[in-house]
Amino acid sequence: MGRRRWRDGVGALVVVGPDGAGVRVPLEIASSYRARIKGLLGRDSVEGAMLLSPANSVHTFRMRMAIDVAYLDRRLAVIAVRTMRPGRLGLPRLRARHVLEAQAGAMGEWGVRVGARVEVVEGSGGSASRP
Repeated sequence: MGRRRWRDGVGALVVVGPDGAGVRVPLEIASSYRARIKGLLGRDSVEGAMLLSPANSVHTFRMRMAIDVAYLDRRLAVIAVRTMRPGRLGLPRLRARHVLEAQAGAMGEWGVRVGARVEVVEGSGGSASRP
């Protein structure tokens, strides 16, 4: 299985539910070093979610809001979900290859929990892709 590399940009996150139906959420993709370092810093809110890839940990120093953080393995399965207040350092997750960030409380509404699977759709009309 080859490694999947996304480009910085926009897309959609599809959270696949136990019944196979998916919740579609606007997604920003941060795959370059500069985009991952900036992340959600300096924002008061976020519309949808941000995918940091590759990444296995995050921090909330200089952030203005609490965020939900989901750690994803290489197959985009959720291995941990945490809510982090500003000024915190998240522990690295050994199996994590990607990190999702969203406004606090959003991931619970979307059904993002340990064991859930997500898919990434790049651009406005792309097809679902997995690394």
